Amino acid sequence: MERFAWKAVVKEGKLAEYKKRHANIWPEMKAVLKEAGIVNYSIWNVGNELFGYFECEKGIIFAEKQQAESHVVDQWNEYMKDVMVMEMDPQTGAQPQLQQVFYLA
Repeated sequence: MERFAWKAVVKEGKLAEYKKRHANIWPEMKAVLKEAGIVNYSIWNVGNELFGYFECEKGIIFAEKQQAESHVVDQWNEYMKDVMVMEMDPQTGAQPQLQQVFYLA
C-alpha cells in the first residue's frame, strides 16, 4: 500500500468553515475517494496550515488519475477555494505529494 501526504493553507478566519464543510463532506466526494482506492484519510491542522495523509490501495498514480478526472472533485475544489489555498500539480492534476524523509514501521 502506498502512502500520500499533502499540505495546504486555510485562508485567514476560515478554519471554522473549513471544518464545517469537511464534517458535512458530500457523499459523492466520499464515493470518488473510495473508488480511487483511498483509505485511512485524515486531515490535520496547526493554525492555518493543513496536512493531509491517506493510503492508496490501488496505488498513488491510480488515485491521482481518478481524482484529476472527476467532475465531483472539480466541484469540491471550486466549493473549497474560498476557504483554502492548495496548489495543484500540473502534471498529475492532484495535490502535490510531499516527499517522505522518514518512516518507522
